[in-house]
Amino acid sequence: MIKSLDLTVSILYIIGIVGIGLWSGIKHRRKNKGNAASEYFLAGKTLHWPMIGLALFATNISCVHLVSLAQSGFDTGLLNGNFEWMAAFTLILLALFFAPFYIKSGVATLPDFLEKRYDRASRDWLAIVSVVSAIIIHIAFSLLAGGIVLHTLFGVDMYTSVIIISLLTALYTIVGGLTAVVVTESIQTVVLLTGAIVISIAAYHRMGGWQPMVDVLQQHDQMNKLSMMRPHGDESGMPWYAVFLGYPVLGIWYWCADQTIVQRVLGAKDENHARVGPLFCGFIKILPVFIFVLPGLFAYTLSQSGLLDVSSLRTATGINSKGIYTLMITQLLPTGLIGVLVAALLSGLMSQVSGALNSISTMASYDIYQRYYPNATDKQLVIAGKISAGAALVLSLALMPLLNSYESLFNGLNDIIAHIAPPITCVFLLGVFWKKASAVSAKYTLWIGSALGVIIFIINKLYPHTIIGHIPFMMMAFYLFCICMLIQVSFSYIYPVQHTSESSTLYWKTPWEPLQSPGWRGLLNYKFLSVVLLLVMGVLFWLFR
Repeated sequence: MIKSLDLTVSILYIIGIVGIGLWSGIKHRRKNKGNAASEYFLAGKTLHWPMIGLALFATNISCVHLVSLAQSGFDTGLLNGNFEWMAAFTLILLALFFAPFYIKSGVATLPDFLEKRYDRASRDWLAIVSVVSAIIIHIAFSLLAGGIVLHTLFGVDMYTSVIIISLLTALYTIVGGLTAVVVTESIQTVVLLTGAIVISIAAYHRMGGWQPMVDVLQQHDQMNKLSMMRPHGDESGMPWYAVFLGYPVLGIWYWCADQTIVQRVLGAKDENHARVGPLFCGFIKILPVFIFVLPGLFAYTLSQSGLLDVSSLRTATGINSKGIYTLMITQLLPTGLIGVLVAALLSGLMSQVSGALNSISTMASYDIYQRYYPNATDKQLVIAGKISAGAALVLSLALMPLLNSYESLFNGLNDIIAHIAPPITCVFLLGVFWKKASAVSAKYTLWIGSALGVIIFIINKLYPHTIIGHIPFMMMAFYLFCICMLIQVSFSYIYPVQHTSESSTLYWKTPWEPLQSPGWRGLLNYKFLSVVLLLVMGVLFWLFR
């Protein structure tokens, strides 16, 4: 249980964020009354690169990451840091190849882009899958992780605390639109990073530095916990080749083709801001390994040294490491700073939920409501979006008990993504890079690929000891992607593409075409930043190989 000072800090933070969100959203919409729907859903396309980068990071990082990456650090060491560092490569793809298309086509949603490149059927399917995935992946998992933390710290019922926080988040998100989301996410990113750095320093200080941690790992024959590149047959089920083959399938969908993430890019002021924003986020993504995953590894060595009491986490089958982050907060930090960490956790929860709700409302309005009511006014679109966001929040709360059955929330989240992403990644990649990718092939790839993903997911859960059940989810994502590629290429030759005047402009003629744009001069040039980010990531992977 935390003390009154920390509770006060947490409550004041929540009130402050809600107030700022409402104020910024309402002020922006009053100032820009031209297109009410555009102002609400895309912030009037006025976002600059720093806010885009910070908002991308804040939407990505939630309570799931703070809690589960620490849990993974405790259980398997730095291994799951691959999900953070590999994201930099897909953010480079977003900046170089995808963002220019999205800005040039003037779309409000990614399903809208698929209709322009393929057909209406592809748009409809992606809209449905995107809304469902946002509810499960971006909201329900975040609420679950937040509920676990709030229950441990405050002793209140998990569902009661989450309902209160989510309703407050929904208040400023539904009222203020994307402007409120991005402004609050920028603040929350700073708070979240500050809190994570505080707990990292506290764990480092309690351990006595890096070398004492290494000494403990050597004593317990656990030096592999410092390696991110594991050999074939590693018990984690994530050897190095699974990372390089499987992650791009998950990452391209998540960072380049998921509305919840890419909506920040769609609201960019121009192409350069849309490109530099994701690259800025790529540099920020270096931090989570050191401030989210590494503290969990420190917690493991601290517990082995008797410097961290994990007796409250012991069960009949071992240690339930889901609560390790909360344990670190209460045992490693003094009063006052605990409140800052709780604020950081709430930042992760609120930013994830707010971003997902705004994206759901955008897709529900533009891709679903407007489909059946093509003459709908801006006011009607905004109302439909608000109602959709409210319904999505209720459904997410209902899913929490089901998702809580996963032993590791982070692995559970990525397990679901691995079965959703392959067909979407396939149709976006081939649509952007291959002239012959046809509308019929995209439609069948989305339908068949999604059905395969659902069937295999169900088989894994009902019959985990089958051959399919023994395939790690990263490799399963790669295999499903290969099947989807085969499906789309085959159907593209069976049903040749018939380009419209619009779709004929929505693919790159050569891989070098998107690089012809000169970009800004100086250090903020997108080509220069891409090269620097690639070099930095190469060095980091070599150091922690």
